[in-house]
Amino acid sequence: MISNPSDIKLLSEPELSILCKEIREEIVSVTSTNGGHLASSLGAVEIIVALHSLLNCPEDRIVFDVGHQAYAHKLLTGRLSRFNTLRKLDGITGFPNPLESEYDAHPSGHASDSLSVAMGLAYASKLNGDSRKIVSVIGDASLAGGMAFEALNHIGQEQLPIVIVLNDNAMSISRPVGALVRHFGYLRASARYRQTRDAVQGAMEDGGNVTQGMLNLGRNMKDSVKHLVIPKAMLFEQLGITCTPPVDGHNLHQLREMFNVALQSNGPVLVHVVTKKGIGYAPARKNPELFHGVGPYDIATGKVHKNPNANPKYTSVFGSALVNEARKNKDIVAITAAMKDGTGLDPFSSEFPDRFIDTGITEEHAVGMASGLAAAGKVPVVAIYSTFLQRSIDQIIIDNALAKRHVVFAIDRAGLVGSDGPTHNGVFDMAYLRMIPHMRLMAPSNEAELVNALHTALELTGPVALRYPRGEAEGVALPEEPQSWPVGKGVVVRQGSDAAILAFGHMVKYAQAAASMLAEEGISVRVVDMRWVKPVDDEAVRDAAATGFVLTVEEGTVCGGAGSAVLESMARQGLSTPVRVMGLPDEFVEQGPVDELFDRLGIGANGIASAIRSQLGR
Repeated sequence: MISNPSDIKLLSEPELSILCKEIREEIVSVTSTNGGHLASSLGAVEIIVALHSLLNCPEDRIVFDVGHQAYAHKLLTGRLSRFNTLRKLDGITGFPNPLESEYDAHPSGHASDSLSVAMGLAYASKLNGDSRKIVSVIGDASLAGGMAFEALNHIGQEQLPIVIVLNDNAMSISRPVGALVRHFGYLRASARYRQTRDAVQGAMEDGGNVTQGMLNLGRNMKDSVKHLVIPKAMLFEQLGITCTPPVDGHNLHQLREMFNVALQSNGPVLVHVVTKKGIGYAPARKNPELFHGVGPYDIATGKVHKNPNANPKYTSVFGSALVNEARKNKDIVAITAAMKDGTGLDPFSSEFPDRFIDTGITEEHAVGMASGLAAAGKVPVVAIYSTFLQRSIDQIIIDNALAKRHVVFAIDRAGLVGSDGPTHNGVFDMAYLRMIPHMRLMAPSNEAELVNALHTALELTGPVALRYPRGEAEGVALPEEPQSWPVGKGVVVRQGSDAAILAFGHMVKYAQAAASMLAEEGISVRVVDMRWVKPVDDEAVRDAAATGFVLTVEEGTVCGGAGSAVLESMARQGLSTPVRVMGLPDEFVEQGPVDELFDRLGIGANGIASAIRSQLGR
């Protein structure tokens, strides 16, 4: 059994190939039960095995971008015995996490940040005078992110010895030129080549007009050759980063050779590795999109286990509602940042291809572009997961809210997301959106309310957001025609006189369940579906205060969230009724089933009921 990466240094390359096969079998076995990021992790197995066979981790550092390809890394770094707990409550996380293992350099989860972290580690090594190796593993999609480009520019400027492994699963290798190009790559990535090149270039620059002319000719010829055999390399070369030709990402010998040369370089080297998502498991290879983030499935057939009686998901309800709205309003434009399927926009993109924009992993750009569309009279709907929208706070504030642009922010995966854990939990959006002038924020309590909230948002002016959770909706009937909500007004869903629960979003169902439990004990509780986080319903707050005790409940951080809005309302109105704010605590919540997490955190129906009993002395 591999207990740490040093164990694999004793294996021959044929034995390492066998290890890769065993790793894939373990990944398929565990994800078939637990779900997870299968296709990407299968595609990166040889990269990870090759790196660990050459590096001395954890002194040397591997920084994973996003981290959904890092399952092999977890298996090689002492977590094999616990790998069956992957993504489960109290188990190991689905992403690298420094609090889980000293081998994890960075809490990966969001794209395009690994190069910046790697740059920080490399700079610290320079200051400390040590020789540790720093490697970033980044995918071709993540490399398109703005943060990655900022880091590339700095890396090229500083010329620190960072190895960037570009995991490219969007192209194939041309075999006829493979050997020749690899040879040039080995040569150009070597430290000796760089030293000789710099020395010769310096001498020629000091040698007068003739040698300067020869130098310019040589540069032009070199660039022409690189354009011919390594056309994608020119961007990196111009930034000062040596780029190797494509390497077969499933050939351990080639990978180890190229990595070994790159790791000896005294400057930044980008190793271009071509991989195939899902390799080693036929269903994932055939349908890598489905198996990117997959639920439990049958190994033999690849069929995902689904409940045929399940309610539609909030995401699909939103997607259908937006299509219906777009049929009536030709100015609606849908925008997402590499999450077309995840945000339910696939039907929209099919019916309105000219009005659908996928910007790639560029949340800041997507939100900034929405401002321009709105300025030109369009009605942009930006559909992004809550955890990713937080990357564009500045663009929401300056590009949209300041100018009162009518942009609708559809915030998917708001609240806890279950097995993806703390990097993907959408717990901060109510707090950071509430602080922005001109912003209005809705939290529909079920799928029918989601349809109405979207309709309302499209009818308003200025920036407006609506948040809704991941997963299955409540099973209520959808309205035949969507209804508009009065701005800043909630609705009473249960009358009561002993206490009042002001509930936001899908926490309304837990509030109602708690009120029903308490009713059997003779406690009468008023329940209000607040609908609006901003502006909050002052009248509903005042009426709730009249019962003698107010409890707020939200699926978001209690620091500055919806409960804080209620407290501010009470202060404005001079109300002194006792208040209990319930929500997600000021900590990062781990992965696990949402209902179990709610019970553990005390915000499920039992926790709500217990808080009211305690306040009332029952």
